[in-house]
Order: sequence, then structure tokens, then C-alpha cells
Amino acid sequence: MYRGGPVQNKRFEPMTLALVPDSVLPPLDDKLADARNLTSRQIRMLRLAHLALLEALENVPVHHTEPVPVLVAGPEPVPGSEGVGESFLHYLAIQADVVLDLHESRLYTSGRAGGMQALQSALGVLSAGRHPFVLVGGVDSYLDLKLLATLDGEDRVLADGVMDGFAPGEGAAFLLLCSDSARHTLPRMPNIRLHMPGLASEPGHRYSEEAYTGDGLATAVSMSMQPLNNVPVRTILSSMNGENMGAKEWGVALMRNTARIDPDFRFEHPAECFGDSGAASMPLLAGLAAVGMHKGYLRSPSMALCSSEGAVRGSVCLTLEN
Repeated sequence: MYRGGPVQNKRFEPMTLALVPDSVLPPLDDKLADARNLTSRQIRMLRLAHLALLEALENVPVHHTEPVPVLVAGPEPVPGSEGVGESFLHYLAIQADVVLDLHESRLYTSGRAGGMQALQSALGVLSAGRHPFVLVGGVDSYLDLKLLATLDGEDRVLADGVMDGFAPGEGAAFLLLCSDSARHTLPRMPNIRLHMPGLASEPGHRYSEEAYTGDGLATAVSMSMQPLNNVPVRTILSSMNGENMGAKEWGVALMRNTARIDPDFRFEHPAECFGDSGAASMPLLAGLAAVGMHKGYLRSPSMALCSSEGAVRGSVCLTLEN
């Protein structure tokens, strides 16, 4: 929820944050209480991911007893943020008290677009037949004083007097993906297909000295639409958070891909409702698109697109199957 948070900016104005109420989060597991290398931000992320992971695992058929791999996007190590290490997935399994295939699991520390990298790998696992089910997720939290201070120093956090800023948020989301052959084993036959995402690099990203051109997102969008066989995209969900750089980038991507986008397309940027969710963006956006198409209030095909603070840009298309 959006609210003036307990943290003040350099002008002594309350920062506008979008945080999950602490009362709804499970406590840190006792077995992790003595883990000395866990930061307060990582503890928050473990608590955020706990319930989302369990909810996704509930859909795995009871007769499937093999551990499911999980491919997760986490924060990117930008100035003011140290990110997380591979041990985070081990800690997540302990926190949620579940058995995961940690050998096949991976953590992608690329922020918002990291979920696209995770999805690309997950679809590779399914197509290779190594697993019939794979979890793809993301988790992040901006509730870190050092990170907020860095963003505040760049005048990027919404508050009175800040016009080109965003509401730092947090969140976690996981998607259970299955192979075509495993669809009939699920309690409800899924009717949403995620296609292979498009991934590209933006040399002129926020922390680069190169000129910004918008090529990265435009290329990722173009690549992601290739599986649609010229069917125009009708719904677009973006990780845009209200900063002008994201709006300019989307403008470039739209101009270069107009021919394959429905002129009456619907555009959504859910960060205006729940803040910037960082590395949780891809599974959140894809999940919202899937629910919307399944229930009939969003048109197929849909597209989710994400831009990291660094160079990674990603886009994925989803279609409603008969």
C-alpha cells in the first residue's frame, strides 16, 4: 500500500513507500535465527517469498514426489545495494520448510528483468524433459536504509517536492510452469501459455556513461512477439514505475514495434497500485496477465515487459489456449 513511510528523505520529508504490512508476513524460521550472513533485507525477502512459494507449490499434483526446481530473480547489485548470493535459495527452502531441487535451481541477480532470464532457463528445462514442473519467481524489497539513502541522493524516491521519482515497494511471486505432457495431471487444466521471452541489453542504462538509445527494450519486445505468428498484441503490462526514463524507453519500443501491436491495445503499469516491486516484477506482471485473460477482462495475446536498473531488458508474450 502507498503511504508516507517512517523513513525521511534528505529534506526531512517522509518517503512514499509501498510496503507489505508486517503483520501478514510469517516470522523468520528459528533455524535461520543464527545465520550471521543474513542481512535485514534478505530476512525481509525470505519472509515475503515464504507464502508465495507455498501457494505455487500447492498446485503440484500429489502423486508427483520429485523435488521441483525453482528459478528466482533477486535484486541486482547496483550502487547502494549488495544483492543476494546463491545461498538465498537454500535459506528459502528452510524458511518455507519445503524440499526443492536445489541442484537445478538458480538465482538471477538482474533485478526487474531477471525474471525473464529465469523464465528462459525454466522453459529450457521443460523442453529438455529434465522436469515436468518448474517454479519461476522473483522477490525483492526496497526496505533497506542504505539503498533508500542512495536513491534519495539521486532524487528518485517519491516525496513532497520530488516530481520524477517512484514509490519503492516490495513483493514476491511464483509461477508454476509445466510441460505440455504434464498439463493433464494438474487439478485444473491450465489455459495460459508463456512463450519464450525476448532478452536484450541496453548499453545506455542508468548507471552507464554510454548514450541511451532505447534499443534494448525495443529489441526484446520484437523478439518476444516472434512466436505469435503476426497476431497483434492486445494487452501490455510494464514494470514502468513513474520515472521518465521508463516512459521514454517504452516510447521507443512502441514506435519500433507498432505494426505488431493492436492499435486499441490496453496498457497497464501496476506499480502505480503497489509500487515498484523490483525483481518480483516479471512473475507479478505475467501472473496478472494470466489471471486477466483467464477471467476474460484482458485480451489475448498479452505481453509483460521489464527493464532493470542495469543493462538487462526482457519481454514475454502470453496467449489464451483453447
